[in-house]
Amino acid sequence: MSMNMKDIEFQSASYNQWKEEAVKALKGKPFESLFTKTIENITLEPLYTQETLLEKLGDQLEKQVSTIRSLTESASFTVAQQINGADAASFFANLEESLLRGNEMITIYSPVAFDWSEENLSKLATYFSENSFKVTVKSSEDDVLRVFDYIDKSKRAAVKGFIVAPEAILLADYPNVRTYAADTVPFHNDGANAVQELAIALVQAAELAKDTDDFKTFENKFFVQFAVDTQFFAEVAKIRAFKVLWKAFTSAFGHEASAVTVVAETSVRSFSKYDVYVNLLRAGNEAFSAAIGGADVITVHPHDALTALTGQSVRIARNVSLVTKEESHVTNVIDPAGGSYFIESLTADYVKEAWALFLEIEKAGGLHAYGIDAKIEEVYNTRIAQVETRKHSLIGTNIYANPVDEIPTAENAQFADVKRIALPFENLRANFAQSGLKPAILTFGELKNYKPRADFVQGFFATAGIVAHQTAGFQTIEDAVQWLESAEYDYVVVAATDDDTKAILPTLLQSKKANVVLDVAGKFKDDEAAWTANGLKGFIFAGQNIVQKLNDVVTRVKEVQQ
Repeated sequence: MSMNMKDIEFQSASYNQWKEEAVKALKGKPFESLFTKTIENITLEPLYTQETLLEKLGDQLEKQVSTIRSLTESASFTVAQQINGADAASFFANLEESLLRGNEMITIYSPVAFDWSEENLSKLATYFSENSFKVTVKSSEDDVLRVFDYIDKSKRAAVKGFIVAPEAILLADYPNVRTYAADTVPFHNDGANAVQELAIALVQAAELAKDTDDFKTFENKFFVQFAVDTQFFAEVAKIRAFKVLWKAFTSAFGHEASAVTVVAETSVRSFSKYDVYVNLLRAGNEAFSAAIGGADVITVHPHDALTALTGQSVRIARNVSLVTKEESHVTNVIDPAGGSYFIESLTADYVKEAWALFLEIEKAGGLHAYGIDAKIEEVYNTRIAQVETRKHSLIGTNIYANPVDEIPTAENAQFADVKRIALPFENLRANFAQSGLKPAILTFGELKNYKPRADFVQGFFATAGIVAHQTAGFQTIEDAVQWLESAEYDYVVVAATDDDTKAILPTLLQSKKANVVLDVAGKFKDDEAAWTANGLKGFIFAGQNIVQKLNDVVTRVKEVQQ
């Protein structure tokens, strides 16, 4: 008997029915154990349904979706590849190459490695007359801004672009150059979370709006710039949330909101100098979330942006945008995330929390009076703690690290001050490289029994750029003692099952040389006091702060060798 799938109807289950089954599966654990907290202190639920979303937002859901769509300029985005060059000749060669290869917006980070001479400014003016641009400057005195003096007056009205600066740049005769930037990138690079970034953007917008007599003129000159991190759905929700916030913001000024321009660049705060090709995956993830969130301009930083760029890395970064734009089909739909129960809920949470924080900052008298730097520092410290304990994975750095990776010596000044979460591990590797420490793993018993712990310890060491010598599993305590007495290693970790460890460790502690630091893999709370009293230095286990532990190992080895 044949069965037509079209005729089959599956019974729908309510949220409460699903919850009942989940509670059974948890076998005594509380249902709340399925909930997680984001770094913004927003609770993520294990399941989102239309039922729960409507219960949470009601009529507000439809308003949220329609607001986001009405305030989105276009379903597509502009590819804005940053132009770099060691000198003027290579800069303009790279600029020309990028335009030929699909770049749609000339993106410049100033200062550059050469002088903006009259010849160079005149040449740049030609490109600005024919192409849109984004220029980031440190101040209104930056030499590159003199380029606008070199553009023919008859062409100035048609020139389109963005200027990112700490203060509004006043340009006469350039109606289509947006110079009022709410730039949250510096705060993002210091560690700010999504809610803080959204609130900061509104604070900056309020400051800029106060300095203009006509709000509509301000709105036509305004844009917001975000850095987009690796938290995919969070970043989609962040960009969407700003559009809802923008409508509330303009309403507070007594105006009807127009589409707000969102400029985005991929974040480098999750970039690492080790295993740099993972940065390529991070940037691709970030660019895709920016496109789904509704960014109008996207810059993708190359995977080796922290050190020295290559022609290949620049091309790959540009192609990330091109593939997203041309092959993903995501730009065929305005607000492709619209209607997703999870993203709509997260968007609403961001709107609520960011607006409350914005009002709080305004009441305090501004960002400085509110103490935003200290608040961001707290978030950054939380991020670092999560990475150091592997609650947040940084592939190739704090987990699945390649111990033979060598750190490049070059450094890109543009990102030198970014508070990257990989920095503690990069510093850890440097510390171990200078120490000359010689570690080993003493394994005992059958391979299948000790291998999980031995592999864990090797992975632990790999984050510091170390490959520890590993013994074959000793079968007798006598063999293990003999090896320990004769081995020329500074630091030894015992890796065995709980029972084997308890059986052999007291003897090993009696036999080890005074200048050898001995640790154990695993947690042994009942035996900890007795073992440490007899010379054991510590333990290695999951959830431990890797950076603190391994730096402490270096210190202890130095102490016993003195």
